[in-house]
Amino acid sequence: MKKIFLKPKKEESVLRHHPWIFSGAISKMDKDIEEGDLVEVLDSFNNTIAHGHYQIGSIAVRILEFGDNAIDENFYKRRLENAFKLRKSLNLIRPDNNCYRLVHGEGDFLPGLVIDIYSDTAVMQAHSPGMHFERMKIADALTSLPDAGIRNVYYKSDTTLPYKARLDPQNDYLTGKYDGAEAIENGLLFNIDWLKGQKTGFFIDQRENRKLLEKYAEGRNVLNMFCYTGGFSVYAMRGNALTVDSVDSSTKATALTDANILLNFPGDTRHHTYSEDAFKFLDNVKKGSYDLIILDPPAFAKHRSALKNGLIGYRKLNLKAFEKIRPGGIIFTFSCSQVVTKEMFRLAVFTAASQSGRKVRILHQLTQPADHPVDISHPEGEYLKGLVLYVE
Repeated sequence: MKKIFLKPKKEESVLRHHPWIFSGAISKMDKDIEEGDLVEVLDSFNNTIAHGHYQIGSIAVRILEFGDNAIDENFYKRRLENAFKLRKSLNLIRPDNNCYRLVHGEGDFLPGLVIDIYSDTAVMQAHSPGMHFERMKIADALTSLPDAGIRNVYYKSDTTLPYKARLDPQNDYLTGKYDGAEAIENGLLFNIDWLKGQKTGFFIDQRENRKLLEKYAEGRNVLNMFCYTGGFSVYAMRGNALTVDSVDSSTKATALTDANILLNFPGDTRHHTYSEDAFKFLDNVKKGSYDLIILDPPAFAKHRSALKNGLIGYRKLNLKAFEKIRPGGIIFTFSCSQVVTKEMFRLAVFTAASQSGRKVRILHQLTQPADHPVDISHPEGEYLKGLVLYVE
């Protein structure tokens, strides 16, 4: 196996089981190593301390196995079985719930890999060349998972793999075929567009937060900004909201939201969609029109270079909501930007609250659900931040 050698003392993070090795920690490596290769990592004393996938860039190695244990033929089968066992223990696989995240990268000790399950279809995303090259092996392991009932594996990595790798991934079925795209979440039906939709087609990470919102919806006029597939809107409808307005700049998103409302509440006239820019829509909202507002925007800061502008965006968005919401209203506000820390996001929201002159209290502090686990040695895996706020 090809080898990578670390500089003195650079093995310390590996010994603490952090799953990334940065390029600056490497002293030398075999000359014939190519992107995506499985490599053996050695410390400055030539002791094997890990095995993982090599790639060009700041993160040079994503570790699959710590210590001197080699990666054998049953590696992915074991990891997937363990991941499935966790989801079963969380009671996520039920007649009224058949969509969940099976693999959450580093949180399931499979860095560079994301797998979401929608009924009998697994949607796989590779975030590293190594996982791209292993895709067929992973697909075989998925369809052989006992009790999982996975028949189809759709590979969707055209936007997640590093573009410099020049891998030209093709989105397609690795096994099985398209046989419907309807899934059940907590007893609600959703059309999942994994072929052309964002991410794997649905934001599973908001499942528990949607369930919480349902409890607050009764008797309220709800505004769901950046609605995408209308997840929060559907839960608000079941929670007996008076009215629900869903806003997204994408006409495809609002059409999908309408379809999901129709699936669950045919003929219900409480819901309306608007294909408009979020900031412009809020500018035109009459003060006091809504007493429950959801702010779940796409990542305003995908990279550190965009952090400053991203934080300004979160502040401006929340300020508009504070200015418009009715006294006694509730705001669910989120950031999915990994580079934005919990503290940064709170400061942006708190600044907006101060600028609005409203009295604001925190009711809940939210994060991603248990099927998006965070490896205790990899705190970077906690990306979703949310606050539920009461506005006087």
